[in-house]
Amino acid sequence: MKKTSERVKNHKRPSWDEYFLQMAELVGSRGTCDRGRAGTVIVKDKRLLASGYVGSPVGLPHCDEVGHEMHTVTNEDGSVSRHCIRTAHSETNAIANAARFGIAIDGATMYSKMVACYACAKSVVNSGIKRFVASQDYHASAQTKAIFKKTGVKLEIVSAKVQSYKDQ
Repeated sequence: MKKTSERVKNHKRPSWDEYFLQMAELVGSRGTCDRGRAGTVIVKDKRLLASGYVGSPVGLPHCDEVGHEMHTVTNEDGSVSRHCIRTAHSETNAIANAARFGIAIDGATMYSKMVACYACAKSVVNSGIKRFVASQDYHASAQTKAIFKKTGVKLEIVSAKVQSYKDQ
């Protein structure tokens, strides 16, 4: 049997960012739309304040039950993309959950599976989040990156992987 000191030396504690990104991943496993199954946690002073996952508004059917509600968008450059609009995204749900229970998130850090979409990015900015840490990039993150830069939200992307969908 190994001595206690040997076992302790072999254990590698995750960094705070790794720890909270792992939490976000677990939260995302509750997601009800298979397009990403994203999860988000909001943290301040190394304390978890709120969480959210991608899912339909309370009391409404979920994608996993009735299918996606796809919306086609023609972008400024003429490209066409498709989005499921049945659900609220994990970032918006985390912010809403904090608001619902009166939890102040001004100055907090948001951890998420991927870089927020542009609509969620605006909510992130307006809620006072100061740092956004994503496990991976999102295929349509250009506007998010621009608004974060202009408003001083520090964006950190951990891996070079980019989340995209077969039906974009």
